[in-house]
Amino acid sequence: MTWQAPTRQVLLAGATGLVGGRVLQDLLLDPTVSAVHALSRRPWVLDHPKLQIHLVDFNRLPVLPPVDEVYLALGTTIKVAGSQAAFRAVDFEANLAVAQAACAVGARRIGVVSAVAANARSSVFYNRVKGELEDALRSMPLTALVIAQPSLLLDNRDGLGQPPRLGEKLSIPVARILAPWIPCAYRPVWAQAVARSLVRTLPQARGVVVLASGSMVQMAREP
Repeated sequence: MTWQAPTRQVLLAGATGLVGGRVLQDLLLDPTVSAVHALSRRPWVLDHPKLQIHLVDFNRLPVLPPVDEVYLALGTTIKVAGSQAAFRAVDFEANLAVAQAACAVGARRIGVVSAVAANARSSVFYNRVKGELEDALRSMPLTALVIAQPSLLLDNRDGLGQPPRLGEKLSIPVARILAPWIPCAYRPVWAQAVARSLVRTLPQARGVVVLASGSMVQMAREP
């Protein structure tokens, strides 16, 4: 096999989150990636020769560095955000702002962490916001858009300093047991599987690709 110098320049929003942190790990280990530009609202420290951390205000983004790919993993909960408007400001407005700013400097490949049942016409606020973001990204002039739609994430969030989510505390143990009998699209999935599926799919994707929970579980098992 002929050695090739790393050439891919990548932008990541949400690197300190559950899925975004795993995306960052995979990108830093990828020999074809030369640089990862991570956007963050707050300072954090990780020393790696490929990593450049940019402290930004997502309401007033600066001109971003030219990149080949963008990974959108910004997310919160209504409880943490404090209101539906504050939730939408992160999950919809901040993600879309990053996508638009990256597109303005030439990015044409975007991967986004959405959710199962995302639908802009849903009566459920959370699903509606996720669907609105998907629709907004679909309207952009992209070569590839990869949408990950995970169901319940099986990971423990304690190490992230996030407040406990009672629904997850109750449902994760049950979901782990029942996973083989749950329909593919709603199958619980580890954050690492979501991240790995995005990182493996986006560089070669064409058009719109939707990754369901079950397919990400399977993809993560492949060598």
